[in-house]
Amino acid sequence: MTHRSDRLIDVRALARVEGEGAMHVRVRDGAVAGVRLEIYEPPRFFEAFLRGRRHTEPPDITARICGICPVAYQMSACAAIEDACGVTVPPSLADLRRLLYCGEWIESHTLHIYLLHAPDFLGYPSALDLAKDRRDLVERGLTLKKTGNDLIEVVGGRAIHPVNVRVGGFHRVPAPADLAPLRERLRVALDQALETVRWVAGFDFPDFRHEHEMLALTEPGRYAIESGTVATTGGLGFGVREFEDHVIEEHVPHSTALHAHLAGRGRYLTGPAARYTLNHRWLSPLAREVAAEAGLGAECLNPYRSIIVRAVETVYAVEEAIRLIDCYEPPSEAAVPVPPRAGTGRGATEAPRGTLFHRYELDAAGLVTSARIVPPTSQNQAAVEDDLGRFVAGRLDLPDDRLTAECEQAIRNYDPCISCATHFLDLRVDRG
Repeated sequence: MTHRSDRLIDVRALARVEGEGAMHVRVRDGAVAGVRLEIYEPPRFFEAFLRGRRHTEPPDITARICGICPVAYQMSACAAIEDACGVTVPPSLADLRRLLYCGEWIESHTLHIYLLHAPDFLGYPSALDLAKDRRDLVERGLTLKKTGNDLIEVVGGRAIHPVNVRVGGFHRVPAPADLAPLRERLRVALDQALETVRWVAGFDFPDFRHEHEMLALTEPGRYAIESGTVATTGGLGFGVREFEDHVIEEHVPHSTALHAHLAGRGRYLTGPAARYTLNHRWLSPLAREVAAEAGLGAECLNPYRSIIVRAVETVYAVEEAIRLIDCYEPPSEAAVPVPPRAGTGRGATEAPRGTLFHRYELDAAGLVTSARIVPPTSQNQAAVEDDLGRFVAGRLDLPDDRLTAECEQAIRNYDPCISCATHFLDLRVDRG
């Protein structure tokens, strides 16, 4: 099929999204004239919900922003509130938080790999269709995901929207006997995670390279998850407290969600590929080895290969969970006191989808007077739009249905909280 010189691809609704969204591609005279990815983010409303709340409440409230990565919102909220109140949790509680976060990385990455993204590479419309032919693959993914969910439940009190997290630590800490059965399951999960890397490494990846600066937390000596300072592939580095000096959000005419850019530098990309590119040397020896076997070098600039990075990070998270359980000694106290005081606190952690920033202002009574939450999805929107424009430009000869399907897969590379369904594009094509 030869491409038409004028086409308007109008995707008016992205279903099952954290909010509402649409995608529009306009082609004029045989060239892409513009791409708009419109995603409307419910987390923006949570900033208003938080005003007037006690300083102890943000972890429980923000956990409801996402059912897939509630721990990320809780950890960033705790970090910001504790920063405002001048409190640092002891290493034993910090390690327990990292263990909880490992559970979220395992379940979230596995969900994306097996149920949302792998069917694209294998030619199936959904994971249910994949299961008809390869039940063993889907069962492996579900078993691996359940291990992550169960780890969250044991440490966090509930698998979805955990209830055991609080500023200063936890409401209660698990006994070693609570974690022992999980350790044995994690040994099995490690084998499953390694098999996952080798499996996805065999997919056929389109030849595509993004052209963005990449941003992630870094923490020399270990792979950043629940703490660190901000770094970019362009050589920029700054503390979490300076995040708002460097990351600028602004309204764009075509979306109620904010677009982010680096001050004086432009669009950027956060997420697993950015984390890997900036931190791969801090992976465990086994994770580095399997990454090399899978063909990952020192950086990952092909967004399609981000599925391999997620699999490698799953290996790391399983290993790290085992290590933390092996050295676990119950803290003497489940939490440290966090008395209220007036101040501004900032916190950032690495959600499965990328760097997640929170900022809270408190009055002397500890009531929240303002809040700001910058999720990975909004940070990535400008970069995703740019990638989609170049992606579509190289595929204008495809028929509309095929182009739509390939755009779906391209968007899912970034797992931008719109990948809760295998098919989310309602396409209408107007031809000029």
